[in-house]
Amino acid sequence: MEWQQLIGFYHVAKLGSFTRAAEVTFRTQSALTQQIKSLEEELGCQLFERIGKRKLLLTTYGEKLFVFSETVISKYQYLIEDLNELKGIQRGKLKIAAPFTTLYHLLPKTLKAYTQQFPWVELSLLDRSQQNVIELVKNGDVDFGITLESMAKRNFDTNRWKETEAVLLIPIGHPLAGIKQVTVQQIAQYPLILPPKGIATRRKLEELFEKCKLEYRIVMESSNVELSSLYAEMGLGISFATVVRDLPILKQRKLGFVSLSHYFPPEHITVLHRRDKSLSSYKKAFLKVILDD
Repeated sequence: MEWQQLIGFYHVAKLGSFTRAAEVTFRTQSALTQQIKSLEEELGCQLFERIGKRKLLLTTYGEKLFVFSETVISKYQYLIEDLNELKGIQRGKLKIAAPFTTLYHLLPKTLKAYTQQFPWVELSLLDRSQQNVIELVKNGDVDFGITLESMAKRNFDTNRWKETEAVLLIPIGHPLAGIKQVTVQQIAQYPLILPPKGIATRRKLEELFEKCKLEYRIVMESSNVELSSLYAEMGLGISFATVVRDLPILKQRKLGFVSLSHYFPPEHITVLHRRDKSLSSYKKAFLKVILDD
């Protein structure tokens, strides 16, 4: 088994396409196909099964080889990083995925401090939904993901960063202002700005409405707290959001905050990474910088 064969197989398996894998590995599709064929002949088993014209699935043998190839390639990458450190070569890559609000409002200060300390690290930032963040970390496509702790899976190492609170964002002078513990019956009386369907916080709120057999009206769906706060300030509706209270954009808005902690306990934004992947020194340093923030 040759190294390039393993690399080619890994990308075909991960991307589910010879065409896309050829682009990533800078080879022709025919050359990549021949490499996989040679690998199958050497191992004496079929690694892929074609379903129809486009769908490509791993066989049981292919799944075994994929786990092996992922482990070997990952360890090779860490070896290169360790060797560079021993040689005194300052070079490395760091990939981070997080939702827009986190990247825009919470991370810049941390990244500025980190890049000043490690200017030679090549940063890659991905703006993704929380569920996409989880998938990217799971698949090994990023080093760190930043998401709500409640969404993190057990096979990740999680590190709590900032506490969040479930609140209603309301215009100044709104009738709900000043109420110590607002009820779902009171909330349902007003037009609502909610996260899109499928978001955990929205599901919880809708379950409360359904439990109390309440009718409610949604005037806007938004996964962006900055956008939601703008329209809440305008009076379009009251916005349900999970926020970090010291978020700069919220301080700039003429908004009131109504805590929903009696319905939704506080959560934490967490920085997560795969438990089975070791971290090089400069990646450990990023974790320290962000958690010290």
